[in-house]
Amino acid sequence: MTIVRAQSTSLLEIALRYLPRMLHVLRTEGVVVLLRKLRRRLNIRPLASGGPPILLALKEPFDPIAFPRHAEPRISVVIAIQRSLRSIHHCLAALAGAETRTAFEVVLVAGTVDDRTRQLARYPGTRLIQATNASGLAAVLDQGARAARGEFIVFLSDDTQVQPGWLDVLAQSFAETPDAGILGCRLLYPDGRQREIGRRIDPDGSIHRLGRLGDPDQPAHGYRRAVDACSPAALAIRAELFQRLDGFDPTLIEADDLATDLACRARAQGWRVYCQPLSRVVRFGSIDEPRLKPNPGLVPRAQIGSEGVLRRVLVVDSYMVTPDRESGSLRMLNLFRILQGLGYQVTFAAANLEAPQPYVADLQRQGVEVLYRPHVRSISRHLADEGARYDLVILSRADAAAQVMGAARRHCTRARIVFDTVDLHFLREQRLAELRGDRGTRLLAEARKRQELELMRQADLTLVVSEAERDLLAVEAPDVNVRVISNIHQIFGSANPPEARRDLLFIGAFSHPPNRDAVLFFCDEVMPRLRARLPGIRLKVIGSDPPDEVLTRAGDTTGVDVLGHVPDVAPFFAACKLSVAPLRYGAGVKGKINQSLAYGLPVVATRLAIEGMHLVDGESVLVADTPEAMVEAVIRLHLDPALWRRLSAGGLAVMEAHFSFAAAERAVRAALVPEFSP
Repeated sequence: MTIVRAQSTSLLEIALRYLPRMLHVLRTEGVVVLLRKLRRRLNIRPLASGGPPILLALKEPFDPIAFPRHAEPRISVVIAIQRSLRSIHHCLAALAGAETRTAFEVVLVAGTVDDRTRQLARYPGTRLIQATNASGLAAVLDQGARAARGEFIVFLSDDTQVQPGWLDVLAQSFAETPDAGILGCRLLYPDGRQREIGRRIDPDGSIHRLGRLGDPDQPAHGYRRAVDACSPAALAIRAELFQRLDGFDPTLIEADDLATDLACRARAQGWRVYCQPLSRVVRFGSIDEPRLKPNPGLVPRAQIGSEGVLRRVLVVDSYMVTPDRESGSLRMLNLFRILQGLGYQVTFAAANLEAPQPYVADLQRQGVEVLYRPHVRSISRHLADEGARYDLVILSRADAAAQVMGAARRHCTRARIVFDTVDLHFLREQRLAELRGDRGTRLLAEARKRQELELMRQADLTLVVSEAERDLLAVEAPDVNVRVISNIHQIFGSANPPEARRDLLFIGAFSHPPNRDAVLFFCDEVMPRLRARLPGIRLKVIGSDPPDEVLTRAGDTTGVDVLGHVPDVAPFFAACKLSVAPLRYGAGVKGKINQSLAYGLPVVATRLAIEGMHLVDGESVLVADTPEAMVEAVIRLHLDPALWRRLSAGGLAVMEAHFSFAAAERAVRAALVPEFSP
């Protein structure tokens, strides 16, 4: 269940806050798109913490709870029988109703045979292990773990009630975090207050519950973080690691000591321990719980202080990172991953401090702290309070950089300030002015150029996405320190041969005006000529918020299918014959081309579209700048499988050399991490 609260912001307040962006949308996209985006701003949004906990209060007598049986469960939930049947039944009822997609099994472990175990033996789908010869909690849990069949084991206390989605988040977090050996959950009190989000161990062995009684909605409490240890009440571990560690230490008695010792031994072997606050579990018991006692004997087994980070980076972009909707966000998300791998704790904020879901939760799940209203009132105020903690500040796109640059220079006294252009906005607007022959657009481009060059001179470093833009700035602003960090992509390869494919693909968000112009140009000038030669061919257009003039081009007679936003685009890259990028103006490196090439899908593109992308006509791309040339290029690719295969392989090679994670990490190390700079 997701609890939502209404935003109290009025339409007037939103209009004033977003006035510069609204004017840009109105000028480039029209009033219909503007009104649609304003309505979206008025929507309610989910609470960052997931809302108040859902609690069960079931009456006796209890009917047995049934669990599905999975031949190959991914996760084994191991529960030691310690408390009353009422407590255990409520724990199992919450587990059964927690909206979990992940295949799991329930392993109940009892150290004695009594009425509770006889009752629990009637619960379908559970596995009851009678560990009657076990001595102590460690031995009981170890027997349950030995019976577990999952890739991961979750030890769950029988005085807990898990919350919806808790297990899916853990499974996804293990998949996204290869160095995670142990994951702990966010523990809540029944009234919704925060119990803890992991534990810190001091050098003297003192253990501190992090975030205790803190506001669960605070940004600082919402993201996956490295910790020293986790509570034993809801603790997940890789099954293979648990076996390699030889389970819990049988000489320890207290559950807290068992969990602390296990975490220390896991970290000693190079694994990390994380708390995942998006996995929420209610634990019952007094709010005045006893203080965790120091146990110096546990400390020497591993270095203490994994909770600390080497460096901190703040990234501010014009809007929330939406990697499924536009390529700049995908680049940003992948940049976050590289920075995390280099030891940075990443904090992100949209310039307007918006917090749309599921994008906030996606970032938090992956370990990014997200700043948002109402907990952060302004970025300037945040920097005045917290700016000294950052080692690096990246201001992405000109509008966000203009808004934050002054405060960053004043308050981030030990940070390098980086202006990440994403693309040179003034170059894009200059080209639009040339295409339109419009004096007003030319004046706007000149103003944008003055703004961007001034921001570059205020920053310590400017990032561009291609050598072509770096060379342009060497002429326009030779005094500016410029580095290239281009688009960053995972390389997937081709899923099907050309003989198993059909149709054309265009992909790109329509919030980016060059995409709208490109689609209209292709639909009006290319498709009629192409369908006269290949009557059955169709164009699949993918991109969020298609404007009315694009929607009107769709139909059987035109051969155009306008699909809007598509969450999973992989099937289209696997099924389409080729991708088209008929851009007539723009700047930067084109994510639509990167994404197509990463799937081994050949591309027909204008020369402007491939600018700075290391692509060679006839070897890794087909270049066509006129409608007639595009028709001929598409037909060549349809009729020549050998050419298709050559372009597919050539595009993949370019992606690996220039746009892969390995290539990007080398560029990031050289540009952003001082000790790696030449």
